[in-house]
Amino acid sequence: VQLQASGGGLVQTGGSLRLSCAASGRTFGSYVMGWFRQAPGKEREFVAAISWSDGSTYYTDSVLGRFTISRDNAENTMYLQMNNLKPEDAAVYYCAAKRNPYLGSSNSASVYDYWGQGTQVTVSS
Repeated sequence: VQLQASGGGLVQTGGSLRLSCAASGRTFGSYVMGWFRQAPGKEREFVAAISWSDGSTYYTDSVLGRFTISRDNAENTMYLQMNNLKPEDAAVYYCAAKRNPYLGSSNSASVYDYWGQGTQVTVSS
């Protein structure tokens, strides 16, 4: 399984970005896929996750109402639409996939089996 994240960049506070994670190497019918982020000097933190099979989603509280996770089954691609970005959202964003279809545990990085490289998001104030 390979995951390729893209779409990061520099944006002003209040702006928007859409991250993409292209997945390849197998079918992902029962997987859960997620987004994590890591700012300098901080631990990697959970952002959002989505069930590949039914599209159920799970967000960390700090992004509720601002970020939307989605997937395109035909394209094997996951997205993270980020609106109303704040300086505290600045980080390297990583996409990840886990074979266990249970969405409830998706906020822990340790349960993920595959990781993509990061994409940098910078938010200027």
